[in-house]
Amino acid sequence: MIGLPPLRFAPVPNVVIDVAAWALFHAATGYAVHRLPLRRLQHDGWLLRPRRFEEDGRFYERFAIRRWKDALPEAGGLFPGGMSKRQLTGTDPCGLGRFRAETRRAELGHWWAMACGPLFVLWNPPAVAAVMVAYGVVVNAPFIAIQRFNRLRIGRILARQSRSSSSDDA
Repeated sequence: MIGLPPLRFAPVPNVVIDVAAWALFHAATGYAVHRLPLRRLQHDGWLLRPRRFEEDGRFYERFAIRRWKDALPEAGGLFPGGMSKRQLTGTDPCGLGRFRAETRRAELGHWWAMACGPLFVLWNPPAVAAVMVAYGVVVNAPFIAIQRFNRLRIGRILARQSRSSSSDDA
């Protein structure tokens, strides 16, 4: 079976196409996760579930995440009805649960954007496509780490609140 040859462009148009493609992929995946109903974000699926190595979020502290996480842009409120994750909406279980769901939304958006990286093989030479895939990982990984770190911290707070209210009820 003969496949179609990859598209090839001159270097300058290719750079413009690559930049535009990343912008489109980020906007499209951001909008797609924005449209997910909140009920679909109430639990961690396979991709989002905590991993043992994360040690309830303490793993990320080895990378000084508390120092740099607030310096990165936050676009949760970009689309109408969206929610910024710069600050907690409330420290009650309902507010913390909503915040945790929104970290799932944001993390999914970055995973989906990163998954678009292999599409760059359609119009880039192999070396450039590899750079585009690496770019997708390097740009999205810190945001994924921030969302996981925050969600695991919220989980610890909710567990502590639950234990506290259980002991108060006794």
